[in-house]
Amino acid sequence: MQWFELGPFTVFDVETTGMSPVNDRIVQIAAVRIDRDGVISRWQSFVNPGRKIPAGVVAVHHITDDIVKGAPAFARVGYEFLDFAKDSTLVAHNARFDLGFLQESLNRTGLPLWKGKTLDTLRLIKTTHPHLPSYKLQSLRAIFQLDSADDMQAHRADADVEWTLQLLGIALKAAMQN
Repeated sequence: MQWFELGPFTVFDVETTGMSPVNDRIVQIAAVRIDRDGVISRWQSFVNPGRKIPAGVVAVHHITDDIVKGAPAFARVGYEFLDFAKDSTLVAHNARFDLGFLQESLNRTGLPLWKGKTLDTLRLIKTTHPHLPSYKLQSLRAIFQLDSADDMQAHRADADVEWTLQLLGIALKAAMQN
């Protein structure tokens, strides 16, 4: 059995204006869906947060006000995301952060909350690969030598979901062998 046959899974990641789901907003959301037959689909969108992105945050993800000024509001993006992820298990690395922003943003815009299954690759990797020196996504990327296209930029949702998908495969393969 292949690990993705346990799915479907939708790996997602958000970039934000800060650390508080209540006070800050999503500026980018990306997802990679892998169905039970191994078919992979990708979706991503920038989001206009309706406020300035603080310089300290721009320094991390390099998403500027100019990049998001013509982007749709979360209400439209959230609806598209829910449709993309429908009937799958949502997966994120440090899911509490991403899921917190997703749920708060869905609630704020009157969209239905995610009620499906969720999986956190951070907790999963800690279980299947104990005693690693760090479980930060960028550290795991180096430890497991995750594939990376030349134009993939760390702390961008579209790149981070690709690495998280690879981690999900590594962790589930290890769990299936035990």
